[in-house]
Amino acid sequence: MVVNKYKLRSNIKSINLGGMGCSAGVIAIDLAKDLLQVHKNTYALVVSTENISRNAYAGDNKSMIVANCLFRLGGAAILLSNKSEDRRRSKYKLLHTVRTHTGADDKSFRCVQQEDDDKGKTGISLTKDITSVAGRTITKNIATLGPLRAIDHFCIHAGGRALIDELEKSLGLSPVDVEPSRSTLHRFGNTSSSSIWYELAYTEAKGRMKKGNKAWQIALGSGFKCNSAVWVALRDVNPSVNSPWEHCIDKYPVKLDL
Repeated sequence: MVVNKYKLRSNIKSINLGGMGCSAGVIAIDLAKDLLQVHKNTYALVVSTENISRNAYAGDNKSMIVANCLFRLGGAAILLSNKSEDRRRSKYKLLHTVRTHTGADDKSFRCVQQEDDDKGKTGISLTKDITSVAGRTITKNIATLGPLRAIDHFCIHAGGRALIDELEKSLGLSPVDVEPSRSTLHRFGNTSSSSIWYELAYTEAKGRMKKGNKAWQIALGSGFKCNSAVWVALRDVNPSVNSPWEHCIDKYPVKLDL
């Protein structure tokens, strides 16, 4: 669709990472990084989106209805370049990407699955193990990231309130650290792999992203997978034109009666 819409050249490499779950955005960035290391003087466009229409569940199994309540449509596009002249106008430099997969463990493998219920209706099943699985998987990811962690801003996948609560506790984060994730979940729902970009935009809209700051994007998805990207701001970053937070940033963070 993108190639057709913008009449791109026939030698454009179009790579589909559909089906990779909520962690696909960072996997796409990792792939783009590898391609840019091989093809010099090049741009890479990463388009990250959620489309719930294929997986809307029409049954009455509570563990499968949850996905209908959480997921919302959303999308983001990220332009990457390896051209030296683009540095002066770029927002960020990619420092690290780390990919962790714990699918060999049955609890990890089965905590998020597409399956049929007892009436033959297809949906996404979420088990109660998802928060503990996420905690263990992200711990392994951090072990790889290890000494690279001097992080100023956190963009944790807005998978759900319980998930954010668990990661806030297990990582020892402060309320302001998880504010972008909570605000994104409240305003936009779970937009899957694009949620980490809504969160980065939130930090920009709040005027918090200063030159030299490091932002850690943490994407979690079925499999179970945890993928990380660490970026450093090349300048003080102002909100983008037509930011998703343009008309509502002053309303956040909101205080909820729990």
